[in-house]
Amino acid sequence: MRIVVAADNAGVELKNQLRDLLRADARVAEVTDLGVPDASDERPYPDLGLAAAETVARGEADRGVLVCGTGIGVAISANKVPGVRAAVVHDSYSAERSVKSNDCQIITFGARVIGAELAKKIVGEWLDYRFDPESASATKVARITEYERAHGA
Repeated sequence: MRIVVAADNAGVELKNQLRDLLRADARVAEVTDLGVPDASDERPYPDLGLAAAETVARGEADRGVLVCGTGIGVAISANKVPGVRAAVVHDSYSAERSVKSNDCQIITFGARVIGAELAKKIVGEWLDYRFDPESASATKVARITEYERAHGA
């Protein structure tokens, strides 16, 4: 699996920990870090969330992990990219359902909301989740995709 990671300066410390965890995981073939490298880099979260989501949309990464202060800003940004679904997760169940029920490719965290150890646990679990295109949720995800295509979203 190829993973893209990114964070603004509010989330960089957690992003770096998650990046290192992913790089050490045998299930992950490649981790692309779009930044920021440290807290002195003041690039805004929309730029980073959009860049990561575009990486997924182009097929250059299979999934993404984004971090900002709350996880909300990067999720909203990523969801603006056609074909990408991102969800804020702060517990195992929401991470599981983001993939299994909603076929999300990107999960986001709020560094001011979640502890690093819980975020690491969630990421480790999330790597094993797969969307089932035959599930009851598949028709709901298809409706979202249809709307997106019809409205150029």
